[in-house]
Amino acid sequence: MSAQTIQQLESARSLALGDGRYYPTIIPGVLPIIGYSADNQSLEIQRWGADFLAEAFGSPTWPSDAKENCATSVLPTLKDYLEHVDDKSVTKSVVQAVASVYPLVYRHTVSHPNDAHDWELMSAIKANILRRMDTASPGVRVCCVKFLQQAVLVQTPGIVDPRRPDHSDISLSLVPRDHPIIPYPSLEAEGHGLLDRLLDILHGDHSDGLLVTATLNSLGVLMHRRPTVANKILNSVFNFNPFKLANSPLTPKTKVILKSIERTTRALLVNLVKRNPENQIVPRIQQHIERLHRTRVEIFDESNRKRPAPSEPTDGHDQTKRQRVAVEAPARAPSVQPLPPGPISWRQLYTLNPEGSTVNFDVQAFKDPEQLLRIVVPVLQSVDAQKLDHAINIVRSRYLSLSQAAAHAPPPTQPQAGSGHAADDEEEYEPDFEPEDAEQVINRLDGLPPTDFAPQAGPSAPIAPYKLPEAPPLSSQEVQKYGDQTVYRAFGMLSSVDENQKSKITKAGFNRLAATDYGRDAWVTILSRLATRASAGLDDPDENIKDEFAVKNTRGSFSISESVRDGIYNYIIHDWKRRIDVAISWLNEEWYNDQVLSQTSKKSAKNGTNGHTLPNIDALQGSYKRCALRMFDGILGFVENTDKILLRFLSEIPALDHEILTRLKTMAKDPERIDLACTALQYLYMFRPPVRTIVVDTLAEMWQENERARPSAGKLLKKWRPSVLGEEGSNTPIVKGEGDAQLARESANGALEVKAVS
Repeated sequence: MSAQTIQQLESARSLALGDGRYYPTIIPGVLPIIGYSADNQSLEIQRWGADFLAEAFGSPTWPSDAKENCATSVLPTLKDYLEHVDDKSVTKSVVQAVASVYPLVYRHTVSHPNDAHDWELMSAIKANILRRMDTASPGVRVCCVKFLQQAVLVQTPGIVDPRRPDHSDISLSLVPRDHPIIPYPSLEAEGHGLLDRLLDILHGDHSDGLLVTATLNSLGVLMHRRPTVANKILNSVFNFNPFKLANSPLTPKTKVILKSIERTTRALLVNLVKRNPENQIVPRIQQHIERLHRTRVEIFDESNRKRPAPSEPTDGHDQTKRQRVAVEAPARAPSVQPLPPGPISWRQLYTLNPEGSTVNFDVQAFKDPEQLLRIVVPVLQSVDAQKLDHAINIVRSRYLSLSQAAAHAPPPTQPQAGSGHAADDEEEYEPDFEPEDAEQVINRLDGLPPTDFAPQAGPSAPIAPYKLPEAPPLSSQEVQKYGDQTVYRAFGMLSSVDENQKSKITKAGFNRLAATDYGRDAWVTILSRLATRASAGLDDPDENIKDEFAVKNTRGSFSISESVRDGIYNYIIHDWKRRIDVAISWLNEEWYNDQVLSQTSKKSAKNGTNGHTLPNIDALQGSYKRCALRMFDGILGFVENTDKILLRFLSEIPALDHEILTRLKTMAKDPERIDLACTALQYLYMFRPPVRTIVVDTLAEMWQENERARPSAGKLLKKWRPSVLGEEGSNTPIVKGEGDAQLARESANGALEVKAVS
């Protein structure tokens, strides 16, 4: 039964190795079988399960986002393995799996502050591994070093540079200061403690060379990705003595350990110098490398020293004469066999050693020319230049001899039967194939006629036209992948343009040229119109998207418009206060495209009649409303009570309806932003008359649903709709004139300040 189960598990494993997309489906089905409390449990299944989990979460073909969704589900199985299974192979694989899972669970806990159960399991697993660090077998301790490296990377601050965002780097910078589950100070202190524990291995017992070399190999990544602890690690490496075992008897095992540790230390320092050669610490690193080299020579000098030269001659000759006698004779060039008689092919012309192993090698076996180049170029670089020149001269001499023989040979005649003159001539013909020097070859080439003669002329035939083979059709997944890469490069160019760079476009309007320069506004216009006008009218009108957050770009289908829309949205949200003009321009393009499509559809419905009715602006259809709601919801969580830039956004987007203004009612649930919401509604009432009814309806709903917003909303409802307030509103006189003028001036001044700042 166990053998059959393992065979089925291997089939699932092979499927996942072929395509990483199957891991989220296979892991939930495998966990009940490989779990510790499962039926028909055996050590073979436990070993297979531990190896599979370590392999799955270390696979580069499985995206980290998908790994994070499955990471929490394997924690109970890993914990049971560590606590109940006493097998070295299982423990090593489990520790490797935990090293890959720990950053994923960490990021999951940061984004889900209410999920404390998973972090408690992770903390118990981490404590179990740290207890094994000093007492486990050497192989398990090496795996624990890998876990310590990941824990230090996670629990120390990373590189915080907005110009080079690295979304894959999981560090302490992701944790808020007030996180309820993982407090920032405790994590940072524990991370530095784990780093000290890792560095203590270098200054401890060196009898286990694998553990020391594994620690040294882990330090390079820490110094590269965590500059905050680089100086501490480098000072520890400077104080590290790789020849600590030299005081003990130098057995063969001790010598191998010493050489391995010294070579790993030197490789670590050399890579640091190559990575940043202009650093001020480079001279000190080079001095330390030289010191290690001298120490190594002194330690191994007795075993590697050659026999010294004799102090006096042993055969009666003085030293000077011995040196002259001992001079080696110059190496003679290898002899080359002559060409066989008769017609000579190109292969025979270039073959210098007909008995070599490369004569029968078929170069056509290489389907990829790049692979052949990767082999030929290093081989040519390793060839001795003198031998290569000698071989080239031999081939030149052969070619000149065959060319002259072909030029002066009489035309071929049909030999008569019984005559053996041709055979006699071939036997007597013995050309001199001794290699010539370069000067003789050049002189012979100058004396040749201008017409080139080949050793063996082929039949003259017209060259057939060459046609490139058709490219294989792309699958839907490949189309989606390449399309996403194109959109990503376009937004990369937009991000590289200076934010303050002004465009040279002078003609305004929707019909202006998309780009007359390479400024920021030009790229924004191109991308906005690519999202709105590129596929206008090509989508299925019956497949309307009703959810404001829904997108058409799902797995297996590709929509360039939705990919560009997602890119524009992410670009704006990254710095929405400075890029609010991009959001307004994008939404205007979306609204214009929806209006054009609406009018076109109405004309088509009338079957060519001249009369048509413009669509109602309030009845927002198409992509504009969805994008506007998504944009508003994206910035709503970051708006503060002093951000008057919200007034500009609401005043310059092309159309508003009740659902969009409902977001202001949601924002008013925050007591600090009630005044900002009421100010925005007041501004829209005064300066956008078409939406006055919607504004008053929103204020009335706010007054009825939000107790804290009643004072601010009631002041406005007394003037615009006192019936909502009941008797309190009917008894209050409606004051107009100076009050409205003052409010109008304040709102207008606020809007001008926003535009000036933007």
